[in-house]
Amino acid sequence: MKVGLVAIAGVKIQTRKFVELGVTLPQFVNRGQVIAQLPSLALLTLAGATPEGVELEYLEVDDMDSFTQAPRLDFDLVALSTYTARAFDAYRVADAYRARGVPVAFGGLHATVLPEEAAAHADSVVIGEGETSWPRLLADFGRGGRGAIQRFYREERPGHYALAGAPLPRFDLLLSAAPSGSPPPDPREGGEMHRLGTYNRITVQTTRGCPWDCDFCAASKLYGPRYRVKPVERVLREVDAVRALWRRPFIEFADDNTFVDKRWAKMLLRELASRDIRYFTETDVSVADDPELLDLLYPSGCRQVLIGFESPTRKGLEGIDRANWKVSQFHRYQAAIEAIQSRGVSVCGCFIVGVDTDTPDIFDRLREFIGRSRLLEIQITVLTAFPGTRLYARLDSEGRLLHPRAWDRCTLFDVNFRPRGMTVEQLEDGLIELWRDTWNAEAYAKRK
Repeated sequence: MKVGLVAIAGVKIQTRKFVELGVTLPQFVNRGQVIAQLPSLALLTLAGATPEGVELEYLEVDDMDSFTQAPRLDFDLVALSTYTARAFDAYRVADAYRARGVPVAFGGLHATVLPEEAAAHADSVVIGEGETSWPRLLADFGRGGRGAIQRFYREERPGHYALAGAPLPRFDLLLSAAPSGSPPPDPREGGEMHRLGTYNRITVQTTRGCPWDCDFCAASKLYGPRYRVKPVERVLREVDAVRALWRRPFIEFADDNTFVDKRWAKMLLRELASRDIRYFTETDVSVADDPELLDLLYPSGCRQVLIGFESPTRKGLEGIDRANWKVSQFHRYQAAIEAIQSRGVSVCGCFIVGVDTDTPDIFDRLREFIGRSRLLEIQITVLTAFPGTRLYARLDSEGRLLHPRAWDRCTLFDVNFRPRGMTVEQLEDGLIELWRDTWNAEAYAKRK
Protein backbone atom coordinates (compact mmCIF):
# COMPACT_ATOMS: atom_id res chain seq x y z
CA MET A 1 0.00 0.00 0.00
CA LYS A 2 1.31 3.45 -0.91
CA VAL A 3 -0.18 6.55 0.73
CA GLY A 4 0.33 10.11 -0.45
CA LEU A 5 0.38 12.75 2.28
CA VAL A 6 -0.57 15.89 0.36
CA ALA A 7 0.03 19.26 2.03
CA ILE A 8 -1.45 22.57 0.90
CA ALA A 9 0.21 25.51 2.60
CA GLY A 10 0.59 29.25 2.22
CA VAL A 11 -1.86 32.13 2.43
CA LYS A 12 -3.73 33.73 -0.48
CA ILE A 13 -5.07 37.14 0.52
CA GLN A 14 -8.26 37.99 -1.39
CA THR A 15 -8.48 41.78 -0.99
CA ARG A 16 -6.69 43.29 -4.00
CA LYS A 17 -5.53 46.48 -2.26
CA PHE A 18 -4.02 44.37 0.52
CA VAL A 19 -2.19 42.20 -1.99
CA GLU A 20 -0.77 45.23 -3.78
CA LEU A 21 0.33 46.78 -0.49
CA GLY A 22 1.88 43.59 0.84
CA VAL A 23 4.62 43.28 -1.75
CA THR A 24 6.08 46.61 -0.60
CA LEU A 25 6.20 45.83 3.13
CA PRO A 26 9.07 43.64 4.34
CA GLN A 27 7.28 42.30 7.43
CA PHE A 28 4.14 41.48 5.44
CA VAL A 29 6.29 39.53 2.97
CA ASN A 30 8.36 37.87 5.70
CA ARG A 31 5.35 36.59 7.63
CA GLY A 32 3.79 35.22 4.46
CA GLN A 33 7.00 33.40 3.62
CA VAL A 34 7.18 31.87 7.11
CA ILE A 35 3.65 30.51 6.83
CA ALA A 36 4.21 29.28 3.27
CA GLN A 37 7.40 27.44 4.14
CA LEU A 38 6.20 25.51 7.18
CA PRO A 39 5.69 21.78 6.59
CA SER A 40 2.41 20.16 7.64
CA LEU A 41 3.10 18.81 11.12
CA ALA A 42 -0.32 17.13 11.10
CA LEU A 43 0.61 14.97 8.12
CA LEU A 44 4.08 14.22 9.46
CA THR A 45 2.49 13.14 12.75
CA LEU A 46 0.04 10.87 10.94
CA ALA A 47 3.04 9.39 9.15
CA GLY A 48 4.56 8.64 12.55
CA ALA A 49 1.34 6.85 13.54
CA THR A 50 1.31 4.76 10.37
CA PRO A 51 1.94 1.03 10.85
CA GLU A 52 5.01 -0.56 9.33
CA GLY A 53 4.63 -1.91 5.83
CA VAL A 54 2.81 1.14 4.47
CA GLU A 55 4.85 3.18 1.98
CA LEU A 56 4.52 6.93 2.51
CA GLU A 57 5.37 10.01 0.49
CA TYR A 58 4.97 13.62 1.61
CA LEU A 59 4.07 16.03 -1.17
CA GLU A 60 3.60 19.80 -1.24
CA VAL A 61 1.14 21.33 -3.73
CA ASP A 62 2.41 24.68 -4.95
CA ASP A 63 0.99 25.15 -8.46
CA MET A 64 -2.67 24.35 -7.85
CA ASP A 65 -3.83 24.51 -11.47
CA SER A 66 -1.08 22.27 -12.82
CA PHE A 67 -1.43 19.75 -10.01
CA THR A 68 -5.19 19.35 -10.26
CA GLN A 69 -4.95 18.91 -14.04
CA ALA A 70 -2.34 16.17 -13.68
CA PRO A 71 -2.12 14.89 -10.07
CA ARG A 72 0.34 12.23 -9.03
CA LEU A 73 -1.47 8.93 -9.47
CA ASP A 74 0.99 6.45 -7.99
CA PHE A 75 -0.90 6.34 -4.68
CA ASP A 76 -3.44 3.82 -3.41
CA LEU A 77 -4.81 6.37 -0.95
CA VAL A 78 -4.33 10.11 -0.46
CA ALA A 79 -4.52 11.92 2.89
CA LEU A 80 -5.23 15.66 2.95
CA SER A 81 -5.04 18.08 5.86
CA THR A 82 -5.42 21.81 5.54
CA TYR A 83 -6.62 24.87 7.39
CA THR A 84 -9.74 26.84 6.64
CA ALA A 85 -8.25 29.48 4.33
CA ARG A 86 -7.11 26.79 1.88
CA ALA A 87 -10.11 24.45 2.24
CA PHE A 88 -11.42 25.17 -1.27
CA ASP A 89 -8.01 24.40 -2.78
CA ALA A 90 -7.87 21.18 -0.78
CA TYR A 91 -11.29 20.24 -2.12
CA ARG A 92 -10.00 20.81 -5.68
CA VAL A 93 -7.12 18.43 -5.04
CA ALA A 94 -9.43 15.86 -3.45
CA ASP A 95 -11.90 16.07 -6.33
CA ALA A 96 -9.08 15.66 -8.87
CA TYR A 97 -7.94 12.45 -7.19
CA ARG A 98 -11.36 10.96 -6.71
CA ALA A 99 -12.28 11.67 -10.35
CA ARG A 100 -9.32 9.49 -11.28
CA GLY A 101 -10.27 6.66 -8.95
CA VAL A 102 -7.91 7.41 -6.05
CA PRO A 103 -9.69 7.43 -2.65
CA VAL A 104 -9.16 10.42 -0.36
CA ALA A 105 -9.15 10.80 3.43
CA PHE A 106 -9.60 14.26 4.95
CA GLY A 107 -8.56 15.43 8.39
CA GLY A 108 -7.55 18.51 10.35
CA LEU A 109 -9.28 21.39 12.07
CA HIS A 110 -11.53 22.47 9.20
CA ALA A 111 -12.69 18.92 8.55
CA THR A 112 -13.33 18.47 12.28
CA VAL A 113 -15.69 21.44 12.57
CA LEU A 114 -17.35 20.83 9.17
CA PRO A 115 -17.17 17.07 8.61
CA GLU A 116 -20.22 16.89 6.35
CA GLU A 117 -18.80 19.55 4.06
CA ALA A 118 -15.45 17.77 3.86
CA ALA A 119 -17.18 14.44 3.29
CA ALA A 120 -18.62 15.77 0.02
CA HIS A 121 -15.05 15.75 -1.30
CA ALA A 122 -13.66 12.67 0.42
CA ASP A 123 -14.21 8.97 0.95
CA SER A 124 -13.51 9.31 4.66
CA VAL A 125 -13.14 12.11 7.21
CA VAL A 126 -11.05 11.84 10.37
CA ILE A 127 -12.68 14.01 13.03
CA GLY A 128 -10.53 15.34 15.87
CA GLU A 129 -7.00 14.28 16.71
CA GLY A 130 -5.95 11.57 14.30
CA GLU A 131 -3.32 9.52 16.11
CA THR A 132 -5.76 6.75 17.06
CA SER A 133 -8.25 7.07 14.19
CA TRP A 134 -5.73 7.04 11.34
CA PRO A 135 -4.37 3.53 12.05
CA ARG A 136 -7.97 2.24 12.17
CA LEU A 137 -8.69 3.78 8.79
CA LEU A 138 -5.56 2.22 7.30
CA ALA A 139 -6.42 -1.17 8.76
CA ASP A 140 -9.90 -1.03 7.21
CA PHE A 141 -8.48 0.08 3.88
CA GLY A 142 -5.92 -2.71 3.95
CA ARG A 143 -8.63 -5.30 4.52
CA GLY A 144 -11.09 -4.21 1.87
CA GLY A 145 -9.93 -1.13 0.01
CA ARG A 146 -12.11 1.85 -0.73
CA GLY A 147 -15.37 0.10 0.07
CA ALA A 148 -14.23 -0.94 3.56
CA ILE A 149 -13.40 2.45 5.03
CA GLN A 150 -15.96 4.31 7.11
CA ARG A 151 -17.32 7.69 6.12
CA PHE A 152 -16.28 9.16 9.48
CA TYR A 153 -13.67 8.18 12.06
CA ARG A 154 -14.09 9.85 15.44
CA GLU A 155 -12.01 9.85 18.60
CA GLU A 156 -13.50 7.83 21.42
CA ARG A 157 -12.69 10.57 23.96
CA PRO A 158 -12.18 13.89 22.15
CA GLY A 159 -9.55 16.11 23.71
CA HIS A 160 -8.12 13.39 25.96
CA TYR A 161 -5.37 11.89 23.81
CA ALA A 162 -2.34 11.35 26.07
CA LEU A 163 0.68 13.07 24.57
CA ALA A 164 2.98 10.61 26.35
CA GLY A 165 2.06 8.19 23.56
CA ALA A 166 2.44 10.69 20.74
CA PRO A 167 4.20 9.23 17.69
CA LEU A 168 7.48 10.66 16.48
CA PRO A 169 6.68 12.78 13.40
CA ARG A 170 8.36 11.50 10.23
CA PHE A 171 10.60 14.50 9.65
CA ASP A 172 12.71 12.31 7.39
CA LEU A 173 9.95 12.47 4.76
CA LEU A 174 10.89 16.11 4.21
CA LEU A 175 14.20 15.00 2.76
CA SER A 176 12.45 13.91 -0.40
CA ALA A 177 9.65 16.48 -0.34
CA ALA A 178 9.52 19.55 -2.52
CA PRO A 179 6.71 21.76 -3.78
CA SER A 180 5.19 20.49 -7.01
CA GLY A 181 6.97 22.02 -9.97
CA SER A 182 10.17 22.82 -8.05
CA PRO A 183 13.54 21.75 -9.48
CA PRO A 184 15.40 18.74 -8.09
CA PRO A 185 18.08 19.40 -5.46
CA ASP A 186 21.56 20.26 -6.65
CA PRO A 187 24.04 17.71 -5.20
CA ARG A 188 26.68 20.43 -5.13
CA GLU A 189 24.52 22.31 -2.61
CA GLY A 190 24.18 19.45 -0.18
CA GLY A 191 21.70 17.17 -1.90
CA GLU A 192 19.16 16.07 0.68
CA MET A 193 20.07 18.85 3.09
CA HIS A 194 19.43 21.38 0.33
CA ARG A 195 15.96 20.01 -0.24
CA LEU A 196 15.12 20.16 3.46
CA GLY A 197 16.17 23.80 3.24
CA THR A 198 13.00 24.60 1.26
CA TYR A 199 11.44 24.98 4.72
CA ASN A 200 12.63 27.96 6.72
CA ARG A 201 11.39 26.47 9.99
CA ILE A 202 10.60 22.99 11.19
CA THR A 203 7.59 22.54 13.47
CA VAL A 204 7.55 20.58 16.73
CA GLN A 205 4.53 20.43 19.03
CA THR A 206 5.08 20.44 22.79
CA THR A 207 1.57 21.17 24.14
CA ARG A 208 -2.04 21.10 23.01
CA GLY A 209 -4.84 23.42 24.00
CA CYS A 210 -5.08 26.72 25.83
CA PRO A 211 -6.93 27.50 29.06
CA TRP A 212 -8.35 30.86 27.94
CA ASP A 213 -10.95 29.79 25.34
CA CYS A 214 -11.12 33.01 23.31
CA ASP A 215 -14.30 33.36 21.26
CA PHE A 216 -12.40 33.79 17.96
CA CYS A 217 -10.13 30.75 18.47
CA ALA A 218 -10.97 27.53 16.64
CA ALA A 219 -8.18 25.39 18.10
CA SER A 220 -10.30 24.31 21.07
CA LYS A 221 -12.63 22.58 18.62
CA LEU A 222 -9.82 20.20 17.71
CA TYR A 223 -7.94 19.90 20.99
CA GLY A 224 -10.75 20.29 23.49
CA PRO A 225 -10.77 22.38 26.69
CA ARG A 226 -8.00 20.47 28.50
CA TYR A 227 -4.45 21.82 28.41
CA ARG A 228 -2.00 18.97 27.83
CA VAL A 229 1.78 18.87 27.84
CA LYS A 230 3.99 16.38 26.06
CA PRO A 231 6.52 14.76 28.40
CA VAL A 232 9.87 16.52 28.23
CA GLU A 233 11.68 13.40 27.04
CA ARG A 234 9.21 13.07 24.13
CA VAL A 235 9.79 16.68 23.09
CA LEU A 236 13.55 16.19 23.24
CA ARG A 237 13.26 13.08 21.09
CA GLU A 238 11.51 15.11 18.40
CA VAL A 239 13.98 17.98 18.65
CA ASP A 240 16.88 15.53 18.33
CA ALA A 241 15.22 13.96 15.28
CA VAL A 242 15.15 17.39 13.64
CA ARG A 243 18.75 18.09 14.65
CA ALA A 244 19.83 14.82 13.04
CA LEU A 245 18.51 16.10 9.70
CA TRP A 246 19.21 19.81 9.83
CA ARG A 247 22.29 21.51 11.23
CA ARG A 248 21.39 24.01 13.99
CA PRO A 249 17.74 24.23 12.94
CA PHE A 250 15.26 27.00 13.57
CA ILE A 251 12.24 25.34 15.16
CA GLU A 252 8.71 26.67 15.54
CA PHE A 253 6.93 25.12 18.49
CA ALA A 254 3.48 24.60 17.00
CA ASP A 255 1.60 25.33 20.24
CA ASP A 256 -1.25 27.66 21.06
CA ASN A 257 0.25 28.53 24.44
CA THR A 258 3.56 26.90 25.35
CA PHE A 259 4.43 28.11 28.84
CA VAL A 260 1.19 27.70 30.79
CA ASP A 261 2.66 24.94 32.98
CA LYS A 262 5.67 26.76 34.45
CA ARG A 263 7.19 23.75 36.22
CA TRP A 264 7.14 21.62 33.07
CA ALA A 265 8.37 24.56 30.98
CA LYS A 266 11.44 25.09 33.15
CA MET A 267 12.31 21.40 32.94
CA LEU A 268 12.09 21.58 29.15
CA LEU A 269 14.12 24.78 28.84
CA ARG A 270 16.96 23.42 30.95
CA GLU A 271 17.19 20.37 28.68
CA LEU A 272 17.00 22.42 25.48
CA ALA A 273 19.97 24.54 26.53
CA SER A 274 22.38 21.80 25.44
CA ARG A 275 20.69 21.20 22.05
CA ASP A 276 22.12 24.17 20.11
CA ILE A 277 18.82 25.13 18.51
CA ARG A 278 16.96 28.38 17.97
CA TYR A 279 13.21 28.51 18.23
CA PHE A 280 10.05 30.62 18.16
CA THR A 281 6.87 29.91 20.05
CA GLU A 282 3.53 31.34 21.16
CA THR A 283 2.60 31.95 24.77
CA ASP A 284 0.65 34.37 26.92
CA VAL A 285 1.68 37.31 29.06
CA SER A 286 1.91 35.16 32.22
CA VAL A 287 5.34 33.99 31.07
CA ALA A 288 6.60 37.24 32.61
CA ASP A 289 5.37 36.12 36.07
CA ASP A 290 8.32 33.80 36.60
CA PRO A 291 11.81 35.40 36.60
CA GLU A 292 13.46 31.98 36.70
CA LEU A 293 11.59 30.93 33.55
CA LEU A 294 12.49 34.20 31.83
CA ASP A 295 16.17 33.68 32.61
CA LEU A 296 16.04 30.24 30.99
CA LEU A 297 14.50 31.40 27.71
CA TYR A 298 17.51 32.71 25.81
CA PRO A 299 19.98 30.00 26.90
CA SER A 300 17.45 27.39 25.74
CA GLY A 301 17.51 28.83 22.22
CA CYS A 302 14.33 30.91 22.38
CA ARG A 303 14.68 33.96 20.16
CA GLN A 304 11.11 35.19 19.95
CA VAL A 305 7.73 34.66 21.58
CA LEU A 306 4.42 35.68 20.05
CA ILE A 307 1.89 36.96 22.56
CA GLY A 308 -1.73 37.73 21.73
CA PHE A 309 -2.26 41.11 23.37
CA GLU A 310 -5.27 41.52 21.04
CA SER A 311 -6.08 45.16 21.87
CA PRO A 312 -4.27 48.30 23.10
CA THR A 313 -7.36 49.17 25.15
CA ARG A 314 -8.85 47.49 28.19
CA LYS A 315 -12.33 47.90 26.76
CA GLY A 316 -11.33 46.03 23.63
CA LEU A 317 -10.46 42.94 25.70
CA GLU A 318 -13.78 42.65 27.48
CA GLY A 319 -15.55 39.42 26.59
CA ILE A 320 -12.79 38.03 24.37
CA ASP A 321 -12.24 35.01 26.61
CA ARG A 322 -14.77 33.31 28.86
CA ALA A 323 -13.03 34.20 32.13
CA ASN A 324 -12.02 37.73 31.07
CA TRP A 325 -8.45 36.72 31.93
CA LYS A 326 -6.91 39.03 29.35
CA VAL A 327 -8.74 42.01 30.81
CA SER A 328 -7.16 41.20 34.17
CA GLN A 329 -3.70 41.23 32.58
CA PHE A 330 -4.01 44.46 30.61
CA HIS A 331 -2.39 46.69 33.24
CA ARG A 332 0.88 44.73 33.02
CA TYR A 333 1.32 44.46 29.26
CA GLN A 334 4.15 46.96 29.01
CA ALA A 335 6.06 45.62 32.03
CA ALA A 336 5.77 42.08 30.68
CA ILE A 337 7.18 43.10 27.30
CA GLU A 338 10.11 44.80 29.00
CA ALA A 339 10.76 41.81 31.26
CA ILE A 340 10.91 39.42 28.31
CA GLN A 341 12.88 41.58 25.89
CA SER A 342 15.41 42.53 28.57
CA ARG A 343 16.46 38.86 28.49
CA GLY A 344 17.34 39.07 24.79
CA VAL A 345 14.14 37.44 23.58
CA SER A 346 12.04 39.60 21.26
CA VAL A 347 8.28 39.80 21.55
CA CYS A 348 6.01 39.70 18.52
CA GLY A 349 2.89 41.47 19.73
CA CYS A 350 -0.29 40.20 18.10
CA PHE A 351 -3.26 42.56 17.80
CA ILE A 352 -6.73 42.08 16.37
CA VAL A 353 -8.61 45.02 14.84
CA GLY A 354 -12.35 45.13 14.36
CA VAL A 355 -13.78 44.00 17.71
CA ASP A 356 -17.12 45.56 18.58
CA THR A 357 -15.66 48.34 20.74
CA ASP A 358 -13.20 49.47 18.05
CA THR A 359 -13.84 52.81 16.36
CA PRO A 360 -11.60 54.57 13.80
CA ASP A 361 -9.42 55.91 16.62
CA ILE A 362 -8.18 52.36 17.36
CA PHE A 363 -5.46 52.74 14.74
CA ASP A 364 -3.92 55.74 16.52
CA ARG A 365 -4.25 53.92 19.84
CA LEU A 366 -2.28 51.01 18.34
CA ARG A 367 0.42 53.31 16.96
CA GLU A 368 0.84 54.87 20.37
CA PHE A 369 0.97 51.51 22.17
CA ILE A 370 3.48 50.04 19.71
CA GLY A 371 5.78 53.03 20.12
CA ARG A 372 5.49 53.12 23.91
CA SER A 373 5.88 49.37 24.40
CA ARG A 374 9.08 49.08 22.32
CA LEU A 375 7.85 45.88 20.74
CA LEU A 376 10.26 44.65 18.11
CA GLU A 377 7.73 42.91 15.88
CA ILE A 378 4.00 43.38 15.45
CA GLN A 379 1.35 41.18 13.90
CA ILE A 380 -1.77 43.20 13.14
CA THR A 381 -4.68 41.17 11.82
CA VAL A 382 -8.38 41.66 11.31
CA LEU A 383 -10.99 39.94 13.47
CA THR A 384 -11.72 36.68 11.66
CA ALA A 385 -14.76 34.47 12.15
CA PHE A 386 -13.57 30.89 11.73
CA PRO A 387 -16.17 28.13 11.42
CA GLY A 388 -16.96 26.41 14.68
CA THR A 389 -16.16 29.41 16.86
CA ARG A 390 -18.51 31.38 19.09
CA LEU A 391 -17.55 34.47 17.08
CA TYR A 392 -18.76 32.91 13.84
CA ALA A 393 -22.04 31.82 15.42
CA ARG A 394 -22.64 35.29 16.87
CA LEU A 395 -21.84 37.26 13.71
CA ASP A 396 -23.91 34.83 11.65
CA SER A 397 -26.91 35.15 13.96
CA GLU A 398 -26.59 38.95 13.81
CA GLY A 399 -26.49 38.93 10.00
CA ARG A 400 -23.08 40.58 9.98
CA LEU A 401 -21.12 38.10 7.86
CA LEU A 402 -20.47 39.61 4.43
CA HIS A 403 -19.78 36.31 2.68
CA PRO A 404 -20.96 33.34 4.79
CA ARG A 405 -18.89 30.19 4.26
CA ALA A 406 -16.32 32.10 2.21
CA TRP A 407 -13.51 30.13 3.82
CA ASP A 408 -10.88 31.53 1.44
CA ARG A 409 -11.35 34.87 3.22
CA CYS A 410 -10.32 33.38 6.59
CA THR A 411 -6.76 34.61 6.08
CA LEU A 412 -6.60 36.89 9.15
CA PHE A 413 -6.28 39.83 6.76
CA ASP A 414 -9.44 39.90 4.63
CA VAL A 415 -12.47 41.63 6.16
CA ASN A 416 -15.55 39.39 6.02
CA PHE A 417 -17.98 41.01 8.45
CA ARG A 418 -19.64 44.34 9.19
CA PRO A 419 -17.85 46.02 12.11
CA ARG A 420 -19.99 47.64 14.75
CA GLY A 421 -17.95 50.82 15.33
CA MET A 422 -16.86 51.69 11.78
CA THR A 423 -17.53 50.86 8.16
CA VAL A 424 -15.80 48.07 6.26
CA GLU A 425 -13.97 50.70 4.20
CA GLN A 426 -12.77 52.51 7.34
CA LEU A 427 -11.49 49.21 8.75
CA GLU A 428 -9.64 48.28 5.55
CA ASP A 429 -8.17 51.74 4.99
CA GLY A 430 -7.16 52.04 8.63
CA LEU A 431 -5.37 48.71 8.43
CA ILE A 432 -3.53 49.77 5.27
CA GLU A 433 -2.26 52.96 6.87
CA LEU A 434 -1.28 51.15 10.07
CA TRP A 435 0.59 48.45 8.14
CA ARG A 436 2.36 51.15 6.11
CA ASP A 437 3.42 52.95 9.28
CA THR A 438 4.61 49.90 11.23
CA TRP A 439 5.71 47.27 8.69
CA ASN A 440 8.07 49.35 6.56
CA ALA A 441 11.82 48.79 6.70
CA GLU A 442 12.57 52.12 8.39
CA ALA A 443 10.07 51.61 11.22
CA TYR A 444 11.32 48.08 11.83
CA ALA A 445 14.96 49.22 11.89
CA LYS A 446 14.09 51.95 14.38
CA ARG A 447 12.36 49.51 16.71
CA LYS A 448 15.23 47.06 16.42
